[in-house]
Amino acid sequence: MGRFDGMKGLVLGVANDHSIAWAIAKIIMAEGGQIGFTHLPDRPDDERQRNRRRVALLTDPEPNAKFLVPMDVSSDDQIAGVMDRAKQEFGTIDFLLHSIAFAPLEDLKGETTNCSREGFRVAMETSAYSLLAVGRLSRSFLSKDSSILTLTYFGGEKVVPGYNIMGVCKATLDMCMRYMAFDLGPAGVRVNAVSAGPLRTLAGRGAGVDDMLGLYQHMSPMGRNITHDEVGKAGAWLLSRDSQGISGEILHVDAGYNVMGSPGRLLDLVPKQAAQE
Repeated sequence: MGRFDGMKGLVLGVANDHSIAWAIAKIIMAEGGQIGFTHLPDRPDDERQRNRRRVALLTDPEPNAKFLVPMDVSSDDQIAGVMDRAKQEFGTIDFLLHSIAFAPLEDLKGETTNCSREGFRVAMETSAYSLLAVGRLSRSFLSKDSSILTLTYFGGEKVVPGYNIMGVCKATLDMCMRYMAFDLGPAGVRVNAVSAGPLRTLAGRGAGVDDMLGLYQHMSPMGRNITHDEVGKAGAWLLSRDSQGISGEILHVDAGYNVMGSPGRLLDLVPKQAAQE
């Protein structure tokens, strides 16, 4: 018997096999859960449908992957279409994973102060408002004791140079998650977030993950980086009924990095002469 036997849900935003959402989804399906997936829409001129193909290579061999459809979260009509498909396939759903974030590269790479008005709107709408949109449009067919999970990052709590405008979006996402937990709580729906340490994902590469891996390795209490599997297990736990009674929380899966108030063992790498100066 698997923890997810008889459970059905949606995983929104898998990009490729390095996605945290895929690490979570693999565990859910291995434990009996059935999933409908979405992917980033392909451009009309992309005859190879690269976005769909990357995700289909993962989902097609999985008997518990029940459908794969495109979804543009800037369109309520497209979100509603995905929800209608899920209702047709499953009737009700027991879990929903929101793994969607985007900022225009020119706005992400520059100083936060210099983010353009349009770049701010696009980043905030895609990365934060989309959680409210999918929560609202799935509300009518979420089962009692169901769970919604979103993916956040420590750059929404403290300044992480290079994360820039996305940190502002994650701070907003965190509060959207908490207020949604309050709104949906009376219906028995829990809403939480996982905050993972740096991983080599598509989003991580855009935020300079390689520079952060060494920092986390030396500063975290555990003295190492985390793995996709560790985040996958934590996310699956929050989406399962094993975590009933937990809502409105951010679970940090970062080898303890978030608790540090000083560089910790990183200071051991600083030459003593330089430290004295």
